[in-house]
Amino acid sequence: MAGGKQSPRQKMINLMYLVFIAMLALNMSKEVLSAFGLINENLQSSNVALAETNKVALEELQRKSKENAKQYEAVAAQAQEVDAVTNEYYEYLESVKAGLIGSLGEGIAPNEYETQDKSDYLNEKWFNGDNYTKEGQAFLDNMTKYRSDMKDALGEEGYEEIFAELDKTFNTDPVKNKDGIEVKYLNYHYEGYPLIASRTKLTLLQNEIRNIQSKVTSKLLQGELIQIASANNYEAIVSLDKNAFFNGEKITGKVVLGRYDDTTVPNKVIINGRELSKDEIKNGQIPIDFAGSGVGEKEITGEMQFVEGDSTIVIPIKGEYAVIPKPNSATISADKMNVVYRGVDNPMTITFAGVPNNNVRANAPGLVSKGGSSYIMSPGAGKEVKINVSATLASGETVSDSKTFRIKNLPRPTGMVAGEYDDVKKGRQQLAISDVDAKFLNFDFELKPRVTSFIFKVPGQPAIPVSGNRLNGAAKSALNRARKGDIVQFAKIKAAIPGVKVNLPGVSSVAVELTN
Repeated sequence: MAGGKQSPRQKMINLMYLVFIAMLALNMSKEVLSAFGLINENLQSSNVALAETNKVALEELQRKSKENAKQYEAVAAQAQEVDAVTNEYYEYLESVKAGLIGSLGEGIAPNEYETQDKSDYLNEKWFNGDNYTKEGQAFLDNMTKYRSDMKDALGEEGYEEIFAELDKTFNTDPVKNKDGIEVKYLNYHYEGYPLIASRTKLTLLQNEIRNIQSKVTSKLLQGELIQIASANNYEAIVSLDKNAFFNGEKITGKVVLGRYDDTTVPNKVIINGRELSKDEIKNGQIPIDFAGSGVGEKEITGEMQFVEGDSTIVIPIKGEYAVIPKPNSATISADKMNVVYRGVDNPMTITFAGVPNNNVRANAPGLVSKGGSSYIMSPGAGKEVKINVSATLASGETVSDSKTFRIKNLPRPTGMVAGEYDDVKKGRQQLAISDVDAKFLNFDFELKPRVTSFIFKVPGQPAIPVSGNRLNGAAKSALNRARKGDIVQFAKIKAAIPGVKVNLPGVSSVAVELTN
């Protein structure tokens, strides 16, 4: 507890534990009892100040939430939930302290600490021999509930230090005493202690939860301010001097840093003579949406207007783009791979640059249009398929292009037992109920083969044919006769894919080592 710079609060807590140590070494004197009383008063004063600080911070978040809901509504709601959890546990601890004070009897004031040397109240209230009473268990349950409710209110990320503090301070596990013997939490902290010592410990718990609330509220507010100024709200924007260049021409322009968020919205935006509504501006971004006509270089002009106080700030908008001449080649691409597979529907996208999809025609054996630029290719026999594409331009001229794709058979599925296929080790009982599956590893299509049969082989025993995807009775009997360490085989696995008519290549075998 010594060394280094310590806050006044930490020094006070250290002093409290020194007094606890003194209690163990000395016969309870009036001075020690009074010392506990003074620590309790200081902690109570600290709790009042923390409560006021937390209240002000919460009110500030609520005010900001009303002024700017998009930025602060979520964090304000989270702070409100933390406040509710804190107050609920704080009031429970206050009720326990009220019971302690009420047990003093008539004529004894709460601040007459020299008379509060008895331990009868909590000894009878919380302990019943080696067990806890209903009230004692309730104390532990409320502490556990507070810890759990706080974690739920904070979420999963960003509060690791506070989670660690909650787990350390509000841990109800048994505690090892100076002899290394584990003692139940309540017995260790409260059984046999003078009433004023227990009061002070409860006040210290209240101080801990107020401090945690203060840390959370500060983090919520600080985190939102950091988010507003975060580099995540900035984007590098490449601004070229023009948007189309001739072959061999020097590319010129600049890169600028732009900040965007949905709270920074201009009061007025004009693009090419049209005023945009505020509903069109999303996340601080102004959309550009108009028809391009006439080949050549064009300009985008306009302005943004921001009202600040009695003045209006105007930010000009200026840009360039180019309308390019008619296209002369098609773009044909397989959505998932550079080949097409026999036996499955291969999705494809077929377009012709600058030509509407309804003026594009594509044909090939097994090619079916699904509407727009989407097609399905179901290749048949052979090693290649050629897709021919033609397009009708606005002028009525027809242009064409083509591309050839290789046709491949489906790869060999990998056999699996209980989802494993390499260096599989299973216990006898687990293996008896495991599924035998077949999967395509590192394959882009989401095909799900269904195992229909396999051969099960135990060393020294005849191979057993099995229908379905689990061991039958005969196979289980053979498994029961196997020895620990035996390698059993799942071989000649056959599988089918619903909806796929082609025969699958043989499924790879799986070897399983018995662990018992």
